[in-house]
Amino acid sequence: MHENQENDLDVVIVGAGLSGIGAAVHLQTHCPGKSYGILETRPAIGGTWDLYRYPGIRSDSDMHTLGYNFKPWRAENAIADGPAILEYVNETADENDIRQHIRFQRRLEEASWSTAEGRWTLKLACCDEPGRVESITCNLLLMCGGYFNYEKAYRPAFEGEEAFEGPMFHPQFWPEDLDYKGKRVVVIGSGATAMTVVPAMAEDAEHVTMLQRSPTYVVSRPAKDAVANGLRRFLPDKLAYAITRFKNVQFQSWMYKKTRTNPEKVKKVLLEEVRKHLGPDYDVEKHFTPSYNPWDQRLCLIPDADLFESINAGKTSVVTDRIDCVTKKGIRLQSGDHLDADIIIVATGLEMKLLSGVDFSVDGDAVDFSETLAYKGMLYSDVPNMVQTFGYINASWTLRADLTAEYCCRLINRMDELGVRQCTPRLRDTDAGMTKRPWITDFSSGYMARTMHLFPKQGDKAPWLNTQNYKADKKMVRHQPLEDGVLKFSNPLPG
Repeated sequence: MHENQENDLDVVIVGAGLSGIGAAVHLQTHCPGKSYGILETRPAIGGTWDLYRYPGIRSDSDMHTLGYNFKPWRAENAIADGPAILEYVNETADENDIRQHIRFQRRLEEASWSTAEGRWTLKLACCDEPGRVESITCNLLLMCGGYFNYEKAYRPAFEGEEAFEGPMFHPQFWPEDLDYKGKRVVVIGSGATAMTVVPAMAEDAEHVTMLQRSPTYVVSRPAKDAVANGLRRFLPDKLAYAITRFKNVQFQSWMYKKTRTNPEKVKKVLLEEVRKHLGPDYDVEKHFTPSYNPWDQRLCLIPDADLFESINAGKTSVVTDRIDCVTKKGIRLQSGDHLDADIIIVATGLEMKLLSGVDFSVDGDAVDFSETLAYKGMLYSDVPNMVQTFGYINASWTLRADLTAEYCCRLINRMDELGVRQCTPRLRDTDAGMTKRPWITDFSSGYMARTMHLFPKQGDKAPWLNTQNYKADKKMVRHQPLEDGVLKFSNPLPG
């Protein structure tokens, strides 16, 4: 056990990334008397922003909505690079004296709830001392580990790849000593990672080819938010940030709604913008026109049209084709063409991991989360005192992370007011015949489709919904009563 750290806590937060550090600030603010600890598998704060080290790593949301609601983003660039975001998270931790609560290199492996004790017992693997196990307890568990598998990426095998003479790897595991200056690079993929890596590498590589099986919608936005930067000249930082955040949330919401109600019009506008950047002679139909509607999969945001500029400068090419096999010198395509390459980067997507891969049990019975129903997208049927942070797929992640932390604090304080140790969502008799739907609907990205069967389900009526709607969630978290006939408060404090 780490020196001077308790092992019987009120709250344990899992993950010291953007969500976990934000949750700790909310907890200190709204539940100041509660003891808490943060479990972090890695040796540093930052989560995703400390793990990924590939060239150009950046946000694909603006930082006025990806940032916390309590800490203004003050940098000029609204679409920020990874180091700037990591600095923001570390700064938040240090400003709020959170680091002392973090147990680094501790991976939660098992969480066992005891109704008799009104507590979770947590089994921790010590990543810095293989084979050593620690145990701590808590009353409430707040899962903030995100949903990506840090140890494994989605990496399909390609015929002949063992013959390739150069480096071939997934960007999640970027080699520290990779020298790509003057090299021919092929990046397989067309998602957010590929859109980030390609223009960044093209600055020094001889040439970069983005090889995609099918196109993705690409939207260019200015890296700098002129309104935000202008407001900061005349208004206090907090007010300028709040106004900008409101503006951007409204725009994101409006844009998403339009893609649902009038997808063909939105598609036309998006493709017209691409044509403006690439010119009339570029084959936008082949390389930038997906077969699906906007926001059926996540739109790829690029800052200052960097990908398009790289294409126009001749530094980057986009090839839409299928791979026949990998050769000694590159990739042979099904069309018969050959892409020469010194380096191949397999940006084929991420693997999702439900609840950080933790084994949960309640009073000795293992929990199969695929059989549970999501309560308000944050708790799960018949699982006491466990809240999960899962952000938006159609807006910035932290918008929902902030709301989840607020809701968690409301739960803690309400249990104290009632003198109980437990809150558990329970299905009502009227919920018995409810239609079970996937955790996320109307979203077909491969990384979700591959693992959605493992996730909790949602129902067809409140409160068994995962709305992915910030306006509705904000009303629910801040104003709806906690006691709704579904969330059961029980297990009085002894004595």
